[in-house]
Amino acid sequence: MAAITIFGKGNMGQAIGDVFTQGGNQVSFIDAGDAVENLGSIVVLAVPFNAALSIAKANQAALAGKVVVDITNPLNFDTWDELVVPADSSAAAQIAALLPDSKVVKGFNTTFAATLQSRKVSDQVQTTVMAAGDDAAAKQELADALNDSGVAFVDAGSLKRARELESFGFLQMTLAASEKIGWTGGFGVLK
Repeated sequence: MAAITIFGKGNMGQAIGDVFTQGGNQVSFIDAGDAVENLGSIVVLAVPFNAALSIAKANQAALAGKVVVDITNPLNFDTWDELVVPADSSAAAQIAALLPDSKVVKGFNTTFAATLQSRKVSDQVQTTVMAAGDDAAAKQELADALNDSGVAFVDAGSLKRARELESFGFLQMTLAASEKIGWTGGFGVLK
C-alpha cells in the first residue's frame, strides 16, 4: 500500500484517485490554496500544465525524494493545434528540470477520466497507464500502486519518451474534441 497525494480534484484527479483507492492505496487530495504538507511517497500533478509548473516551482523542497507523476498534455488550448513545449522537450522534462531532487514520471496522460473510471477503452480493451521516467524504482513504485486497480501498466521507457506520450495524448484529445472518437474511447494497448 502506498500513500498517494493528488494535486487537483477535477475529473482526472478523481478518476486517478479512484484507481489508486481500488488498488488498496491511501489517497489524499490537495486543492489550490491548501497547505502542502504530509505528502505521500507518490504525488500526482492532476492539474493543467501551467499549474503543474507553478506547483513544482513553489514546492521543490516538499517534493524532494517523492515520485512526482506528471499527467499533463501541454496542449495549446486556444488553437487545439499544437503542443506548447519545444519539439525536443516535454512537459515532464520541464517539470523534472524544476525538481532535480524528485523522481519525475510521465503517466496517465494517454487515458481519459472515463476510461480510468470504467477501466476499459470503449468497453473493449483494458485501460493501460503508460509511464516514462529515468528512475526504474520510481516507475516500479507506481506500477506496484496500480496492482489490483483494474488498469494495466506499461513501462514506456526513459523520460525522453514523455514527448511521444504527450504527442499520443494530444492526438487522442484532438480526435475526441472533433468527435472522431468518444471521451470513453481512445487507444488501447494489447500485449
